[in-house]
Amino acid sequence: MKILEARNITKTFPGVVALDQVDVSFELGKICCIVGENGAGKSTLIKILTGVYEPDEGSITIQGENALANKKMFGKVAYVPQELDLFRNMTVAENLFIPFSQSGFGASFFNRKDLYRKSVPHLKKFQIRSDPDELVRNLSISDQQLLQIAHATVNQYADIIMLDEPTTSLTLKDTDRLFDILNQLKSEGKALVFISHKLEEIFEIGDEITVIRNGVKVAHSQVADAGIPWVVKQMTGREMDVYASFRPGNISDEVVLEVEKLTGEQFADISFKLCKGEILGLSGLVGAGRSEIMQTIFGYLPAGGGAVKFGGKPFKLGDTHRSVKNGILYISEERKAHGIFPSLSVKKNISMPLLDQIKNLFAVSGAKETKLVGRVAGEYQVIAPSMETEARFLSGGNQQKVIIGRSMFLKPKLLIFDEPTKGIDVGTKIEIYKLMKRLVDEEDVSIILISSELEEILKCSNRIITIYNGEKVDEFQTENATKSDIVNSIIGIKEPLNKQPSSAKT
Repeated sequence: MKILEARNITKTFPGVVALDQVDVSFELGKICCIVGENGAGKSTLIKILTGVYEPDEGSITIQGENALANKKMFGKVAYVPQELDLFRNMTVAENLFIPFSQSGFGASFFNRKDLYRKSVPHLKKFQIRSDPDELVRNLSISDQQLLQIAHATVNQYADIIMLDEPTTSLTLKDTDRLFDILNQLKSEGKALVFISHKLEEIFEIGDEITVIRNGVKVAHSQVADAGIPWVVKQMTGREMDVYASFRPGNISDEVVLEVEKLTGEQFADISFKLCKGEILGLSGLVGAGRSEIMQTIFGYLPAGGGAVKFGGKPFKLGDTHRSVKNGILYISEERKAHGIFPSLSVKKNISMPLLDQIKNLFAVSGAKETKLVGRVAGEYQVIAPSMETEARFLSGGNQQKVIIGRSMFLKPKLLIFDEPTKGIDVGTKIEIYKLMKRLVDEEDVSIILISSELEEILKCSNRIITIYNGEKVDEFQTENATKSDIVNSIIGIKEPLNKQPSSAKT
């Protein structure tokens, strides 16, 4: 049974047709996947289907009733946004059931003990490692993501649940658990809408797939009748080799970075070497300590012990300015929080870290700034309506190109990429992979790649180091490694190389 039908949905913004005559429908007891490149119109469509935006043209019926005329019908739709949207200073139970009137509690008065008691089965169901009265700010990012999804499922009026990139911050184990829950909700007769850039997830969980390109619905298929190459072609409008490798091919014996028994927050006794001309992959579950290791090397987090050599010389840790000055750059996975200035223009986002290159004595040269920004945008194929556009309006892929482009004009010797394609569509992912390979092959940059995506690690890395609970477990030559080798290693099945007790946090 079709619970929601949208016909001829059209939405325009100044100078942009976001959606053009789009038709979609969702059935009870099915998981419908929506895919498309960044900027294709997926988010605009979801905002219309949840009642946030009003379409310029088209109709929406929910349970056969005109939802645009009766906005209460949108209460049948629960939405899980990609970005965390929780009340950090309220308890887990409060976040789970807000608004209380939709969760079976009174709108004004309720028994707090009853609230906590009723939250326990939901926390167990999603395996959220927290007490009901714990403040949300104390939860791990993974548990916050699971809580946000659980919150959508407790809405007693919702027959449709829409999830936008729900696995971005989840571990492999948590993702498997989420998929079990989605299948359970499906069997209970809910209609689920699943949006993800991870195509392997689409083929694991989905029943139907709808592809949107440049605001137009270009394809619809049963997932069982489709394949990844077909989906990529529909998304991008061109043939792409989705199985290509992007590993650099000219690795030198010269050691760029040498880490010896490094210890810090959430990790201990980490040792490895990085050679010139190499991409070194760092693989592990969310929270395993991967980012903390690299943030310590960069100087953002304090080291508790160990030593680092860079360029063959001892390197003093604890100062990010020193790292940048010496050619070490860390590109964070949290682009909006640590990578860009969302409310500033693309022009300012590119030029601010490069002031030394565009100033005349004590003032910025407008002519130099415009020329430099044009070079960065051109060389790194930054697509934006104008360089005066605020960075928050760019797609995730173009935000990443801004960050990489300006970083390269600082002449780095070592780039640390932390989840470089998080929230980026498959076509732009391949562009980023090609860019990383070019930086190593042509710009004499060495790269450390932190990624939760096994395909990404295997496609781009020459070697892979696995981390489990803050310890280095193993080291693989990628050409000889399999997915199962990596998975077993990062979930702790393989015995760690370091048999001594670790002081790392677990």
